[in-house]
Amino acid sequence: MRISIPPRPRRRPTTTMALHPPQAKLIFAPANDKAHSQADQYTKGSLSRSQLDPNPLTQFNAWFTHAQSHSVYHPETVCLATCALPSGRVSSRMVYLKELDTRGFVVYSNFGTSKKAADIASNPYASLTFWWSELERQVRVEGRVERLTSEESQGYYDLRVRGSRIGAWASQQSKVLRGREELEDRVREVEKRFEGQEKIPIPEFWGGLRLVPDMVEFWQGRESRLHDRFVYTKGEGGEWEIERVSP
Repeated sequence: MRISIPPRPRRRPTTTMALHPPQAKLIFAPANDKAHSQADQYTKGSLSRSQLDPNPLTQFNAWFTHAQSHSVYHPETVCLATCALPSGRVSSRMVYLKELDTRGFVVYSNFGTSKKAADIASNPYASLTFWWSELERQVRVEGRVERLTSEESQGYYDLRVRGSRIGAWASQQSKVLRGREELEDRVREVEKRFEGQEKIPIPEFWGGLRLVPDMVEFWQGRESRLHDRFVYTKGEGGEWEIERVSP
């Protein structure tokens, strides 16, 4: 007696559709001049709690002085980040640290038309990040910002070369230009205005910005990305607490 087994129905081939089509990586795992390589190891130093000063500004001054004496290229170069509210959009730019005093870190810029000025008008908090590759060190600073008075700012302004003092007057920072010629025309107008005048007053819209820190982190690169990190946090009474944090 034969048993008849009906043939199995053929399955239709399934097609898997990618939700996000693969994209070519323009850069992947770079390491200096090499591509697709393992990152360099940090081996130039270490950092322990016993090496830190109780005051982060004193500690920063020590690290900055060390960077200056060990051929770090422009150690005063720093990334200033600001955040606009209510959008929460963050913007950053490279500037120069020009002063460190007992209150904080001072940079100079246009505060009339710049993007940073607009951000600070809505949100008075900002951050700084220093990166000294020659020493494998990083310093992060967070806090509230405050404008220096024109009298305070005039001292640094007078040290600038004449062309930079003229430029501060001529540039409407971050405003759209029709072309380079428009900027150069403004420079000529300002030069004519102050012709024969060595003492040039500081523009009302230009000056110093002091970041008064409530957090400062000192970071020393170590092997296997197991870096040494110490964070200073300012308490309500003005005292500084120092803690080691995980890399």
